[in-house]
Amino acid sequence: MEIANVAPAITHGTTSTILCCLCATPIAPNPSNTCPSCLASTADVTRGISTEATLHQCRGCSRWHQDAGKWIGCELESRELMGLCLNNVSGLRKKKDGAGGRVRLVDAAWVWTEPHSMRLKIRLTIQREVVSGTILQQSFVVTFIVRNQQCIECQAAFRQGSWKSLVQVRQRVGHKRTFLFLEQLILKHGAHRGCLSIETFRDGMDFYFPDKGKAARFISFLEDVVPMKVKSSKKLIGTDDKSNVSNYKYTNLVEICTLCKDDLLFLPKKLARSIGNISRLVLVKNISNVISVIDPLTGQTGNIESDAYWRDPFRPVITAARTRLTRFVILGKDPVFLERNMSKKAVGKNQRSKLARITAAREADLGMNDSQMEECSHLGYLMKSGDVCVGYDLTEAQLVDDEAEELRTSGKLPDFVLVRKLYGGVASGESDAAKKRVFHLQRLDVKKGDENTRKKKKDVDMEDADEEDFMQELEADKEMRTRVNIYKSVVAVKETEDKDDGEDEDDQKITLDELLDNLVLDSKPDEAIEVDDDMKNNQGEFISEGERAAKDKIVYVGRDEALHIMSKDMAVPVAGNVWGKEFMDKDGNFL
Repeated sequence: MEIANVAPAITHGTTSTILCCLCATPIAPNPSNTCPSCLASTADVTRGISTEATLHQCRGCSRWHQDAGKWIGCELESRELMGLCLNNVSGLRKKKDGAGGRVRLVDAAWVWTEPHSMRLKIRLTIQREVVSGTILQQSFVVTFIVRNQQCIECQAAFRQGSWKSLVQVRQRVGHKRTFLFLEQLILKHGAHRGCLSIETFRDGMDFYFPDKGKAARFISFLEDVVPMKVKSSKKLIGTDDKSNVSNYKYTNLVEICTLCKDDLLFLPKKLARSIGNISRLVLVKNISNVISVIDPLTGQTGNIESDAYWRDPFRPVITAARTRLTRFVILGKDPVFLERNMSKKAVGKNQRSKLARITAAREADLGMNDSQMEECSHLGYLMKSGDVCVGYDLTEAQLVDDEAEELRTSGKLPDFVLVRKLYGGVASGESDAAKKRVFHLQRLDVKKGDENTRKKKKDVDMEDADEEDFMQELEADKEMRTRVNIYKSVVAVKETEDKDDGEDEDDQKITLDELLDNLVLDSKPDEAIEVDDDMKNNQGEFISEGERAAKDKIVYVGRDEALHIMSKDMAVPVAGNVWGKEFMDKDGNFL
């Protein structure tokens, strides 16, 4: 008669124990009848799982290599970087092997490493079924060696002639105010992302892209913000007859319409009738994917579609150049009420119209003669006695259109047309008015083209004048400011915004509420901190460790604990032999 090989049970008090089948140590009963030390010596839970791996990071853009040429941006200790590390641990995704059974990841934690060691460490806790019905759990540390490798975009940026698609943006005008505004739109919407480099020229900008798709997205953005037309061409670089593959370089010429903000237009009769029978003498109010115009005498507005302009292009009779604008001083105004407005909802306070009859004089004539002019203006509601504004003096101007010049000489056109009101030091003629502005703008990182390498002093002065004119346009147009990002300057901290009284209707004046915060806002020095000897010896500890890991709800092993952590803990049986909850799903998402 055979005797079954069963470990004898020993009772100590109320707890029943058995002897380990290998070392005869009293242990609590478990399916394998083996103590934890014997289980760890006979079954390796981490078998087939690598404890070292390599990660590649681009030094130029700090992105990490994922797979198949894909690069992703991850912060240290972040959830995304943890998922990338776990995907690079070989053997961890294996659910079954030949002899070991299933493997499940139940926890992962970041382990502190020296900042410049080029190493990342994570502590993994896994469970494995070693024998039928017996599940062991073990924690171990995986070390990742960080290697530098350039991504595709950074490689292309350092290579000569690496671009695949070029977008040349041009406008045939004598100033660069349109490109200054376009630059701000690009910055706000991030349309320049993926661009290898940007070059500026006297009449435009060139954008270099690594592929045709990114250039097409940029052109689509331009179509939404400016009236333009595109001409595309391609050049054959090389071809492979065996595989029937050709390599091309694409060039796209984007031409922006020559009309700019504040230009004075004399519309063709047919076009004026098609946009609401508006007056033929209009001002360009703003430029977007359509050209918005306004009648300076009645305030009527209209939109000229991009297609309508390119079918029959026309040029302005007076461009909004600094040399063509005249400074006027407002002497008085009288509100103008139109009968067609009486049945509509009132505009502004006290049911006043935005139209007013302005009495103005040239600033240069003050003290010289008593010459005054009166005319209706769409900017009348902004003006009050003593204000300074700029406009077109049609009594002395020479118009390029023959029909418009005929009407001017016969006295059928207004004597002057106001364009915008001046604010701050610009109105008073201060030399340092630009330094006293409460806002400033960001600029693109651009290269100077071959034409701009040797600039004359006259060209530099013209660029500065164009930039100053653009800043004045922003200062006087609230609708224009809503389309770009403007930031507070150091002057904005020292100034306090004047409270509007009930009589003030100037809704175009820039306010501090419109400005975005910048890092230069707080000009006050930081409060002094008493530093003791211990803080001097441990200055590196001022940076909070594990802050990002705590934000993503990931365990972080700090510096002191990491010095005593073991590379591999002893395997222990899972109580009740119940699988723990998985740490990540098949798609790499945390559960």
